[in-house]
Amino acid sequence: MPWRTTKTPYHIWISEVMLQQTQVDTVIPYFNRFITQFPTLHSLADADQQLVLKAWEGLGYYTRARNLQKAAKQLYYDHKGQFPESYENLQKIPGIGPYIGAAVTSIAFGNPVPVVDGNVLRVFARVWGITEDIRLPKVRDEIFDALTPFIKKSNPSDFNQGIMELGALICKPKNPSCSICPLKTHCIAFIQQRTDELPFKSKKPPTPHHHIAVGVIWKDDQILIGKRKETQMLGGLWEFPGGKQEEGESLAQTALREIKEETGLEVEIIFPYPPIKHTYTHFKITLHAFNCRVISGEPQARSATELKWVHLKDVDQYPFPKANISLLELIKTQDTQTLPLFTSV
Repeated sequence: MPWRTTKTPYHIWISEVMLQQTQVDTVIPYFNRFITQFPTLHSLADADQQLVLKAWEGLGYYTRARNLQKAAKQLYYDHKGQFPESYENLQKIPGIGPYIGAAVTSIAFGNPVPVVDGNVLRVFARVWGITEDIRLPKVRDEIFDALTPFIKKSNPSDFNQGIMELGALICKPKNPSCSICPLKTHCIAFIQQRTDELPFKSKKPPTPHHHIAVGVIWKDDQILIGKRKETQMLGGLWEFPGGKQEEGESLAQTALREIKEETGLEVEIIFPYPPIKHTYTHFKITLHAFNCRVISGEPQARSATELKWVHLKDVDQYPFPKANISLLELIKTQDTQTLPLFTSV
């Protein structure tokens, strides 16, 4: 892990933001490319947001990328390019909460503040036999307080990284490697043979599933894309016009209605593309795309920041959400001449 070989606050901060909700193996190539493209706080602060979002494309949780650049601007221009060293002051920076604040202050500056992420919660719920729901904020706070005396007696950077790695590699959610765990003689879950019961984590409610219909609208060899508003989820990314299916609508009717509402265009559906499934944090979608041509009207950005006709060969210059990336790959590889006409509108 390239961020484990440095004490540079900028690198540690970038890595910890990327690692939120994302596997280490996925993050490593993104981290390396990002640091190459934006090697300093100044380069990130002054970069075009579209370049930052494009570099982040595929990692998801795009609010992280926007907050990252917002924080970089604040750090560079308001803090003279210096990261605050204290845990409390770090949390005043956009996008830096208790977890990232603890990681940066301990690893970069050697301050004795314990990191409590999912791995650490699991380790000490087992070691101390905690039976309460680890989703509860009070459990996280209790573990934070209990670890503080220990980290004060240790090298804070080594302590936090060691515990996080212990959780990731040994004290795994399923089939933990208890035989090689250095904490096994103190671990209540191991001693009582309850590692399959602990930690207790309440079930999330059922994940909503939405059907989204969009139009791939052609004008000669160009397609129409729209840029999402900064205030929206996935703000700053580009997408195809469309939206959520309403009760009683066919998917084709949804596409036609949404395209009219968002762009003012009257279009004709030529054929459907195969559906694409994607999972976000709190909901799932199935993306249903339709190849369309314009019947009448000129594009008007009614819900997007802007609309743009783009050649298919140039579309990779723009940052898109993951489901739209999959759709673009499909459009590029699909032999449209062999697809059946769509007649059930």
